Formats: sequence, C-alpha cells, structure tokens
Amino acid sequence: MTDDFGAFVPGERFRVEGKPGGPLSGLSFAAKDLFDVAGHVTGGGNPDWARVNPVPTRHAWAVQRLLDAGATLIGKTITDEVSLGILGENPFDGTARNPRAPGRVPGGSSSGSAVAVAAGLCDTALGTDTGGSVRVPASFCALYGIRPTHGRIKVTGMMSQAPTSDTTGWFARDAETFASVAAVMLGEAIPAELPRQLVIADDAFAVADTAASVALQPLVERLGRVIGTISHERMASQGLVGWANAQRTIQPSEAWETFKDWIDRVNPRMQFSVARNLAAAASITPAERARAQSVRDAARARMRALLPPGTILCQPTTPFPAPLCGQALSVLDPLRERITRLACHGGLTGVPQVVIPGSTVDGLPVGLSIIGGWGSDATLVAVARALAN
Repeated sequence: MTDDFGAFVPGERFRVEGKPGGPLSGLSFAAKDLFDVAGHVTGGGNPDWARVNPVPTRHAWAVQRLLDAGATLIGKTITDEVSLGILGENPFDGTARNPRAPGRVPGGSSSGSAVAVAAGLCDTALGTDTGGSVRVPASFCALYGIRPTHGRIKVTGMMSQAPTSDTTGWFARDAETFASVAAVMLGEAIPAELPRQLVIADDAFAVADTAASVALQPLVERLGRVIGTISHERMASQGLVGWANAQRTIQPSEAWETFKDWIDRVNPRMQFSVARNLAAAASITPAERARAQSVRDAARARMRALLPPGTILCQPTTPFPAPLCGQALSVLDPLRERITRLACHGGLTGVPQVVIPGSTVDGLPVGLSIIGGWGSDATLVAVARALAN
C-alpha cells in the first residue's frame, strides 16, 4: 500500500525477514519506535533523543522473539514523544490517521503500531504500555490489545519510561492472530478452559459516558454467557480517583528519573504538554511518592481479593471513543484525566488486561476490557478468542 496512514516513522520502512518455518511464518509485524532494531536508531518520538543515542547493534527481545517465530518486520512506527502521551499526537513525526475513526486521534503512545494494524498494513505490531499506551489505542482503533502481567515479558532493548509500570504489548485485528502472537510472546499454549466467574466493575462503568456504557452492554452480555456466573463489584474500594492520583504520582516521578540526565545534558525540544508534565514531576516529593506507594499496595491487595483463580473482571477500556484531532489543551486535559481513571490500575497493580473490540458509539469504536489476576494472561486471551467464535 502506498498510503501508510502516517503510521511509520519517516524513512523507517524496511524489511527484516523472519526465520522460515516458525509458528508465525507468513505474518508481518511493525515495532513501535521504542524498540531497538539493529542498524536503526531508536528515536522515541523526539529528534533530540534520536540524535544523541547510539544506533543499536541488537534487536530488542520482543522484536527478536517475533522474528524467531517466523514473522517479518516491516518497519518502525511512531509514538507519542518519549512515550509521554495517551492520545497519539506528535508534533515531530506527525499524528497517525485513525482508519477506524477518521479525523480523530488514534490513541497513544503506541499510536503508529495501532494504526498500522487497523489499516491492514501488517498483521500485528509491538507497542508498550505504561499508563494505557496499548489499551487506549486498541479501544480507539477497534483492535485486540494486551497489557501483560508486569514483568511477564522481557523488556530488554525497549526504551524505558517508568520501570515499575512499563510493559510490552501487541495488537491484532482478529482473535486468532492475537492468540497466535500471544502464545509466542507468553511462551505457553492458550488454554481451552475458561474462567467461570465474571465481575462487572460498576465504578469503572460509571466513569464512562452513558453512550459508551450502553454500547458495550451487548458485548458484556455475550461475555457473561461465555463465562457463566456474573457479579457486580466496585473495582477500587477506595475510589478510582485515588488510584489515578497515585499512578499520576508514581509514573511521572519515575519518568523524571529516567529522562532528567538527558534533559540536563541535551536541553531537548519538547511540546509544551510533555515539558509541563516533566517539570511538574521534578517537584514530586518523597512524601508524596510514599503516600502513592501506600495506595499502590492497597490497590494490589484489592486486586488479589477481587481476582482469585477462575475469576475475571470487565470494564470499559476508555470512557468514550477517540476525541477529535487538534483540540486545545484546555479541552484535552480533562479527557486525559478521565482516561487515566480507567487505565491507572494497569501500572498501579500490574495485572494483565486484554482489550476486545466490537462496540461503537455513532460508528466510532470503543473497546471492552477483561482483567485477570497476576499471570492469567493466556486465560484472558482464551476468553477473547472464545468470545469471537
């Protein structure tokens, strides 16, 4: 295809053949520009990051894993600047065009990877998820997407933002491809047995727009029929706002630690929203971090109690479909805050989450998420595949 929907980093369309005969032979993939590809700069969505960092000589673990399984790499995809964004708008590399919601943001920071898959340019694509960067674009672009259990997937060769929240994830348009890639990345077969208890997170549905909640109900009902037993709970017993505030303390403070030496040394160009957030992160105090860590500990305990083996939870992935491109910061900031309320538990608690497409609001996609206990990644993939059959 000549039109790549702006998904790829300019000049970073290339081809690296996968090993023949593997389980993913015949499939193609793209890699977010946070993953090392030997001989290609890891740009991170910022020209001054690309300028001062050496060209890698080895592939990132996730890239090598897919190549060894037979998939062919076709290029590197754009990202929000140094992965610090949730909408997918980048002033340096441009904003990838959402093929499922024209004129609207693709979601970030794994925006290019989501668009490449949604547009049919590749079969799957690697993204990263710290605060929602796979889950949000999967929702906005009508894709399957996963945030694995924190620490489950090796992040060697993946540019870091906030290490206690960073994960590698991936996208697919269909459940079978999604499951095939998951089996390779997770290193285990996707089970046939499904969980028998579904918890509907009422507080998460309350965050979503009414139209989004209504649109997701048929998918929730199908999920209930597949699982069997349904109950209703509050996911965050102390409130999703408190969880979101804790994640907005921990993640930025870690990001500041990651990037402060580069900022001090290079004085890089940055869009205002990224610079503003990093400047605010620099002033987070040890006491604030300690309070946020206490909330994290409580959130992890709550998830352990809520999600014993054989139980999964469902919630809206995003509170609404993709917003329009190019809106003012004063409009976008409240939208980001609401998105964070539904995405904060990922980085905060480390539990796995799979996004399932299939719902729309006025023709615009919005995804349903299923969440399981630590290590239940393959089970969630099995549920997504069963729901598609």
